[in-house]
Amino acid sequence: MEKKKLIRSQLVTPEGMERLKEELDHLWRVERPDITNKVAWAASLGDRSENADYHYNKKRLREIDKRLLYLRRCIDNFKVIDYHPHMEDKVSFGAWVEIENKEKKLKKRFRIVGYEELIGNKDYISMDSPMAKALLDKKVGDEAIVETKVAKFVWHILKIEYTKS
Repeated sequence: MEKKKLIRSQLVTPEGMERLKEELDHLWRVERPDITNKVAWAASLGDRSENADYHYNKKRLREIDKRLLYLRRCIDNFKVIDYHPHMEDKVSFGAWVEIENKEKKLKKRFRIVGYEELIGNKDYISMDSPMAKALLDKKVGDEAIVETKVAKFVWHILKIEYTKS
């Protein structure tokens, strides 16, 4: 049997996995039954060719089913990365990192997570971003050089924290 290759972007924090499961449950138990009832009601009205309720809700039902399939795959395939004490002194997946750019007089604080956790979280960054790549495995006091097409930025790591389960 061929071993499945784990892709870095398939990592998720315990909190991220919990949100995926909650969304799946909500879609399956609340939204899908509601939309299914609306489709059945609209279909019972007769001619569906000009029935906007029917067409809109059928489209919404397809969107929900597509998202449900995606969430099930995520939950089955994503690897949850739990906090472990060996992570404590360096930047790893799931870390809250506080950094400073002395030249620009900027301070930032964010969490390094997988892509699926970014939506709706303004203080999260993708582990595949240039910033996260520059920070991974660094320690408090280290410099991280982030190179973009436009410029090179030097950030100093001020603090590293983890959410401990």
